[in-house]
Amino acid sequence: MKTSRLFEPLSIGNLQLKNRIALAPMTRARAGSTRVANALMAEYYYQRATAGLLITEATVVSKQGIGWDDTPGIYTEEMVAGWQKVTDMVKPTGTHMFLQLWHCGRASHSDFHDGKLPVSASAVQLGGDSIHTSLGKKQYEIPRALTVGEIKATVDDYRQAAINAKAAGFSGIEVHGANGYLINQFLDAKTNLRADQYGGSLEGRFRFFKEVLAAVLEVWAPEQVGARISPNGIFNDMGSEDFRETYLYVAKELNKFKLGYLHIMDGLAFGFHDKGEPMNLAEFRPIFQGKIIGNCGYTQELAEQRLAEGTADMIAFGRPFITNPDLPERFKNNWPLNPAEDMTLWYTPGAKGYTDYAPYK
Repeated sequence: MKTSRLFEPLSIGNLQLKNRIALAPMTRARAGSTRVANALMAEYYYQRATAGLLITEATVVSKQGIGWDDTPGIYTEEMVAGWQKVTDMVKPTGTHMFLQLWHCGRASHSDFHDGKLPVSASAVQLGGDSIHTSLGKKQYEIPRALTVGEIKATVDDYRQAAINAKAAGFSGIEVHGANGYLINQFLDAKTNLRADQYGGSLEGRFRFFKEVLAAVLEVWAPEQVGARISPNGIFNDMGSEDFRETYLYVAKELNKFKLGYLHIMDGLAFGFHDKGEPMNLAEFRPIFQGKIIGNCGYTQELAEQRLAEGTADMIAFGRPFITNPDLPERFKNNWPLNPAEDMTLWYTPGAKGYTDYAPYK
């Protein structure tokens, strides 16, 4: 029988992880209109704490960052207290928990902002699908480009969110630079048409991400900070011609921060753009010397392969963890997985489709 790499312990700085399985960040929309984490959410994460690392659902750093109904925030005292209830429940399991910091940018709507337009790197409309708001299904709008002063204020929002995450008892934070949200909108040439210091060159397009990381690193040790990128992603209408050059540059620059990990959505489960051959973890391994987490559509077999070849140090699983709260135990014992169920339950209020999946018996 082959030795499983998934169940080997892993050290990220001073943090000791009991295995190499992470819960991927997944929006589940259970925080309600207050956007305060609650007992139901605490139960959800507790159920999945056989993972070595829990990465929370994306959590907005400010009101300006909102783009989904019922998603949590980390910008008020009540939100800090709510998340504290979650971390208090998880801590006795010995599993570390990182809070993912989020700003939706143009992937939002004026319905979330008292009639004011959402913001982005540039005034480039998100094409394709419509967005759901509390007032119904709406078309995406042309966002307003952030001024330099507003960019600096947004960096401050990330800094304060990092402070709040520490107060809430997390082991670390992950800066969400993927999936077409605000940081990604600055990185990609498709959405960043700026001619100032935050656009144009690779250096300019990376500047916002760089300043956000510098801000949160005033609060957290580098090994307690991760970053997430999606080099092949098309979600939220992304994908630039120079994606390979961009993301190799991004990885090289992120390496300078000595972060705890780089979380790369290299899988193709959600589709990929047509700008060239998709990037893989092997391209990033020589550039980023810290821990690498692979993610997006991984099977147990593919995860073991990436760990064995050394291109990844850990693998994050998303959708399989929804219906299999005991996913690591199922992997370890070769127990069958519950199939993915009706996606209409993924973002609905209450326990159904959220905490009502039983462990294997």
